[in-house]
Amino acid sequence: MDTIEAFQRLGVALAVGLLIGIERGWQERTVRAGGRTAGIRTFALIGLLGGLTGYLQPYFGTAFAIAVLLLFGAIFTLFKRREAEEEEDYSVTGVVAAILVFVLGTAAVVADPGVAAAAGVVTAGFLAARDRLHGFLRRLTWVELRSALVLLAMTVVALPLLPDRAIDPWGGLNPRSLWLMTVMIAAISYAGYIAVRVAGPDRGILFAGAAGGLASSTALTVAFANFARSAPESGRQLAAGAIIAGTLSLARVLVLSFLLAPSLSLRLAASLVPALLAMLAVVVWTIWRGTERQKAPELNMNNPFELRVVLQFGALLGAITWISKVLADYAGPALLYVVAAISGTMDIDAITLSTARLASGTLSLDTAATAILIAVVVNLLTKVGLAASGAGASAFTARLAGATLLCIGCGLAGYVLLMPLVPAPAPA
Repeated sequence: MDTIEAFQRLGVALAVGLLIGIERGWQERTVRAGGRTAGIRTFALIGLLGGLTGYLQPYFGTAFAIAVLLLFGAIFTLFKRREAEEEEDYSVTGVVAAILVFVLGTAAVVADPGVAAAAGVVTAGFLAARDRLHGFLRRLTWVELRSALVLLAMTVVALPLLPDRAIDPWGGLNPRSLWLMTVMIAAISYAGYIAVRVAGPDRGILFAGAAGGLASSTALTVAFANFARSAPESGRQLAAGAIIAGTLSLARVLVLSFLLAPSLSLRLAASLVPALLAMLAVVVWTIWRGTERQKAPELNMNNPFELRVVLQFGALLGAITWISKVLADYAGPALLYVVAAISGTMDIDAITLSTARLASGTLSLDTAATAILIAVVVNLLTKVGLAASGAGASAFTARLAGATLLCIGCGLAGYVLLMPLVPAPAPA
């Protein structure tokens, strides 16, 4: 490498040490001068030492770099031991951080400086989050830990073992795809629970609702309905989260249709944009009312991961997917609306993608738009039904049903009044 590149790489090594040194120094800012093994200056020098070791490695060989690392590690550990005996603090984090700074400094010179810089930022973040992580572990229960382990087993162990092909003569049942959806449902339920625990009821619920809308608003609604059953006093906040998920699911329909058939997305926008605005208005009103009238209650959820409910949901999804596939293949375009309605009971992405592809070919834009909107309406109503089955006649179900009816009404008005005004695409 030339001189300029060498200085740049050494600068990255120094910057990594400086960043972690700032974090370490801030954590120990109340310690008397000279009472700590390493602070901002020492960590910056450690990063530079690692960078110079990497720079000299081509001249002295790999054994030289290993020897320097071992010598540095031994000296630092000796001083850290004396500090630990004096303060009765036996944490090994400082030693690991110092060795990591040295290694990252070396990597910035001999490998990719961008990766070394990113690893340095992640390291500083983990070190700075000490109190929050320890607090989270103190609040972690066995049920929560078990749920995380079961979710990981479903994802890492079971999913790769399933065949990624149809196993029925009609090509409607793909075990891996169905299990992937089941895992996603479980992940959304658990993520919503963790978000509430970490961020608090208001922010956690709204954040989980947004995440659910990007993945599966139906699964999010089922999870929040179960939460509302155990904490009915939080129905207002949970309903706002479910409405946000539904809003983002409508936005996802617009994005998918625009990517595959821009002309179709214009027709859908005439109906979906008013529906989106209506649901957003309900969310804003709900949040405002909650802020003005009462403090958000705490959520007391006993089990964040109901495996039986998740498996039942996956089985129902598999049945609907198989029926939709068979009808689409053997009934022909005359029953497209029926297929759309059936598909909408569980998912609107599949019918959106397939119909958008047809709209770019032989299917008329008006027919394609109507089919997708039917799926959207059925999906919205299905989520209300699922909410009622999970939460019963509660505030959660009432608010979700009201927002859904307002959304459908505004969308219908846009379909009747605005869609005829959308110009037809110019002939190719």
